[in-house]
Amino acid sequence: MAKVLSGIRVIEQGTFITGPNAGMLLADLGAEVIKVEQPQTGDPFRAFQGGLYSPHFQTYNRNKRSVTLNTKLEDDLAIFDEMIRDADVFIQNFRPGAAERLGAGEKRLRKINPRLIYCAISGFGQDGPAAGRPAYDTVAQAASGFLGLLINPANPRVVGPAIADSLTGFYAAYGILGALHERHTTGIGRTVEVSMLESMCHFNLDAFTHYFSADEVMGPYSRPSVSQSYVLECADGKWIALHMSSPEKFWQGLANAIEHPDLFQDPLYGDRSQRIKNQERLIVLLGNRFKRFDRDEWCRRLEEEDVPHAPMYNTSEALKDPQAKHLQLEISAPHPQRGEWRSVRSPVSFDGERSLEVTAPPILGEYDAQIREKYGAAMLNKV
Repeated sequence: MAKVLSGIRVIEQGTFITGPNAGMLLADLGAEVIKVEQPQTGDPFRAFQGGLYSPHFQTYNRNKRSVTLNTKLEDDLAIFDEMIRDADVFIQNFRPGAAERLGAGEKRLRKINPRLIYCAISGFGQDGPAAGRPAYDTVAQAASGFLGLLINPANPRVVGPAIADSLTGFYAAYGILGALHERHTTGIGRTVEVSMLESMCHFNLDAFTHYFSADEVMGPYSRPSVSQSYVLECADGKWIALHMSSPEKFWQGLANAIEHPDLFQDPLYGDRSQRIKNQERLIVLLGNRFKRFDRDEWCRRLEEEDVPHAPMYNTSEALKDPQAKHLQLEISAPHPQRGEWRSVRSPVSFDGERSLEVTAPPILGEYDAQIREKYGAAMLNKV
């Protein structure tokens, strides 16, 4: 794929997900991303079964180089400063005040490099009554009103992946790209601030808009009811998902597929408002019908009738789908210690060229020698 950020150098001092995801997104676009980690332990997300290469770490750290520095030590701080002098972007996701204690505060780095785009990611913002509170994914989901849209009231427990963490990284990368574009004109860097709370409130915009405009507090079934979304078990115990929306042609196609062509002549289901009102009845009706055949047969029938559907795959199945294979979603790279390393490519293509090249997440400190040689020599030349 075209390396649209080629020539951009990013120093990422990130841990866990938000900062590393922002760095990875920029790396996927061709930026050179150098991950600064603590000696010996590195990013806390590395720790796994006695090693330092967890699946969590691998998820958000491809296409990067790792260097270990303890910026509380004078020599390491001097190397860090030289790296900042050459950088375009700096990313950190510490609690407010921590970056300053590590010598990585915005004011200090701005003096070293006025062109630097400085990105500070936090849980609750850089100031305010909650700024100092610890924040993880579930905390941000809950505080933004989003978690309540995911919890099944009949079985209330946290579900799903780390949405707030990951999305905050996306918003950070989005802000960084905007600041980089502006710098072409001004020549001066911006400070980009984004918090998990702000990110999730923005991502939850639909719920807030319903509240602002219609005084409606949405619940976990509000959106699926309006969109007419269903998950249905098939005869083989596998599941299928439908998203019917409002076009009548989809509903008639569904009626044909389930061999009940006059179903939507019933007043209970005759138009969109009735289907929303009576969705629980439809869930039972469709549930009984879909237990008649295996999932493959239902996919064949629904595709024949042009009904919006997909098998509800698990992760061992999804990338084996013919369309996923056609799109070359699974990619791999050699790893110096672990053989073939596999991942999912960036979804962005430029001029029809897919992002198929990737480097495996780095071993802790694998770039130390090169960095110390490069910047150590630069410091000697200054003396």
